[in-house]
Amino acid sequence: MANNQTKTSQDHVILTSEDFRKIGTDEKQSEVIQRESLSAWRDAWQRLCENKIAMTALIILALIIVASIFGPMISDFNHYTNDYANTNQAPSSIHWFGTDELGRDMFVRTWMGARISLTVGLAAALIDLIIGVIYGGTMGFFGGRVDEIMNKFSEILYSIPYLLVTILLLVVLEPSLGTIILALTITGWINMSWIVRGEMIQLKNREFVLASRSMGAGNARLIFRHLLPNAVGPIIVTLTLSVPSAIFSEAFLSFLGLGVQAPVASLGSMISDALTGWMYYPWRMLFPAVLISLIMLCFNIFGDGLRDALDPKLKK
Repeated sequence: MANNQTKTSQDHVILTSEDFRKIGTDEKQSEVIQRESLSAWRDAWQRLCENKIAMTALIILALIIVASIFGPMISDFNHYTNDYANTNQAPSSIHWFGTDELGRDMFVRTWMGARISLTVGLAAALIDLIIGVIYGGTMGFFGGRVDEIMNKFSEILYSIPYLLVTILLLVVLEPSLGTIILALTITGWINMSWIVRGEMIQLKNREFVLASRSMGAGNARLIFRHLLPNAVGPIIVTLTLSVPSAIFSEAFLSFLGLGVQAPVASLGSMISDALTGWMYYPWRMLFPAVLISLIMLCFNIFGDGLRDALDPKLKK
């Protein structure tokens, strides 16, 4: 027995590569890419499409935009002609949304008001984007004394009551669509500039920016080829969420009588006109109020979905 144990301890087991072969694995397929390579934008779009709520909001917004453009064209009425023989008519096959206190067709006026609100919201957001990107990019990129002075100026401007500045401007100037857009953009770009500033400060010291600078890239190339493209995600999300804010501000100013003037229709002014008889003629308030609420809700839902789609931390 002792001799057998000694012999066993002296034996050596020789292992080959076959002993370490993975069972059930095809070696030819081990290095084949199983998932299609996607760009960042395509991957974000696919994740956005998977968000059913956000895509539903986008579809509703697209339908509202199309209806605001072509809706007034399919009606035989216009938004400014008075018809005193048909005042405060309930919705019918002739007047689909009823008529107001002057006999004007509510269907046409509602979609014209949506057109005004969308125009103001998109125009104000676009101006905020341009000013905010330029101002915030300058602060974040150059930093130092430039950043300190420009940031203090924006903080002082932001501390002034927003509605006070807007109302004073609309009182001094003649109320019009251009005046409203100007009033909304006086301080509306500040949030965008701070977002861009933060992204610039975070990105300008990254390795790829330092490498590009060491290879002789100028400031313009660094900003437009490296920094802004990498900050475009937060910029787009901020832009999307600033549209409903501008729409609400326009509706509020029109509700106070400081918006577009008659006979031009606005959702805010239509709601203001409907207050006097809303208990007897509820349709005059119902359609504009539901439409502006739906527009703001869809923009906010789509903005949240877009933020989640562009966030790399949520990538599966």
